[in-house]
Amino acid sequence: MRKLFILFGLISLCLGCKTAQHKTYSLSGDDFVIAFGSCNKQYEENLLWDDVVKNQPAVWVWGGDNIYSDTYDMRQMRRDYEEQRYQDGYKEVTKTMDVIGTWDDHDYGLNDGGAEFPKKAESQELFLNFMDVPKNDPRRDRAGVYHSKTYHTPAGDVKIIVLDTRYFRSALTKNLGDGGKRFMPNPKGVGTILGEKQWLWLHRELNNSTAAFNIIVSSIQVLSNKHGFETWGNFPGEVEKLFTMIKNSSAQRVILLSGDRHISEFSQINMSELSYPLVDFTSSGLTHTYEAFTSEENPYRVGDVVKEKSFGLLKLNMKNHRVIMQMIGDGNRVLNEFEQVY
Repeated sequence: MRKLFILFGLISLCLGCKTAQHKTYSLSGDDFVIAFGSCNKQYEENLLWDDVVKNQPAVWVWGGDNIYSDTYDMRQMRRDYEEQRYQDGYKEVTKTMDVIGTWDDHDYGLNDGGAEFPKKAESQELFLNFMDVPKNDPRRDRAGVYHSKTYHTPAGDVKIIVLDTRYFRSALTKNLGDGGKRFMPNPKGVGTILGEKQWLWLHRELNNSTAAFNIIVSSIQVLSNKHGFETWGNFPGEVEKLFTMIKNSSAQRVILLSGDRHISEFSQINMSELSYPLVDFTSSGLTHTYEAFTSEENPYRVGDVVKEKSFGLLKLNMKNHRVIMQMIGDGNRVLNEFEQVY
């Protein structure tokens, strides 16, 4: 009898786990709502958390630089994460929506840092703790914070694929010439952003997806490639590889999200192999921005650049596949908007 009780308990536990993994998320009308943002100094007031909550998103996506902790001192980084975790506004976010995301350089621990950072394993553990990642999650036993999550809705699934553009990234090529640009592109084929294992993982994630929408989160911009700061454009071969992988995959309606730049903008590129433009929605930053911004070249930009503090909002209409992308400022003001039917 005791064995039967134990067996029944184990079956119940497993069924409970399965149910949790297949939670169905409610829609706002026909919309699945995602909010995201980046560049958040934990020691400065974030005036946008209440606006995030007002929009009732199903998920908040950290796009990187979730704290500013450029340090080799992991005790200091732990304190910085705790300062962010217990802010009243952010606590409300964690209570009312799912929270996922990636890191960028300032929460990685090294400005513009990549694979060379000696504390990356320790930094990863602190990041995963901040994100409340379970101890049995695969990210606890592998290098890098990349992962995916599929959100089930009555009208179809939304898959969010979160990349790690830090842990494996090769060295950047510094620009030693004039022009004010920090970096210049590596020779084509030299260096990697994602590393071999993450590339194989991404290939599987895209080809195994049956979701109606597939959102790829990159902490750095994918399309804008002329500004001379960090961008996928510093690794031309990696950009070509990503585009080829998206075009050849079975993933439907791919959208790119990015941050890092302290400005917000929409970029898009048209590819003959895709029936829709590939959009890169950059949202940055939450507590501080590039206030002195006047202009910079971006051959893929759509509309105007926003340099006001803001977060990104995506309203994915699961019925007719229309997407409204918005930059939201303090007071829930729409600062810029882009609409695409897929």
